[in-house]
Amino acid sequence: MKIFRFSHLLSYNQYISFQEKARKKRLESIFFLEHPPTITAGTSFQEKNLLFSTLELKQKGVELYYTKRGGDFTAHEPGQLVVYPHIDLKKRNISVIDFIGFFRLSIGECLQEIWDLSVVDKKESPGLYIANEPEKKIVSFGIYFKSFFTSFGASINIGNTLETFQTINPCGGKYENIVSIQKLGLDISKKEKLIFLLSEKLNQRF
Repeated sequence: MKIFRFSHLLSYNQYISFQEKARKKRLESIFFLEHPPTITAGTSFQEKNLLFSTLELKQKGVELYYTKRGGDFTAHEPGQLVVYPHIDLKKRNISVIDFIGFFRLSIGECLQEIWDLSVVDKKESPGLYIANEPEKKIVSFGIYFKSFFTSFGASINIGNTLETFQTINPCGGKYENIVSIQKLGLDISKKEKLIFLLSEKLNQRF
């Protein structure tokens, strides 16, 4: 499976354009990238969770997109690592439930191995949370399945400022509960190690 690591910021529109081409041809890959300040709404979004108007967001330099992925509003910004797996579940004989489980488990294992950071999942509010502070969220998920082919994925807060999260109630919660590797006082220079290790785990499991 091809692994792509983008060193420059990739706009959300650029990703969507690739995603549609990949889906049509069922081209498998895993993207590791960062977006400029962006707010995205999933299919379960509630308008009350968007705290600023489109004009106000534009003035702040934040783009807004309504997407086909699951979930409510979430934020992307430089310093946050976004992981987009494009997997042909039918070809690999993997169920949707197993895919989600493998994906979350792989990210959780990487956080544990690299930063000794224990995380837990919440079924009522999908994501990965700090085990000893379970209200603090560090990884968000928003996955889309169509014709047994996956797109969108997960965002891991590493060295981002978290400022973009202040324009929304992330997934209906409080932006004060969003944390990052940097905010936890951990070494953000290990991001490339995370990419390498997560690539290995995903290739093994998928």
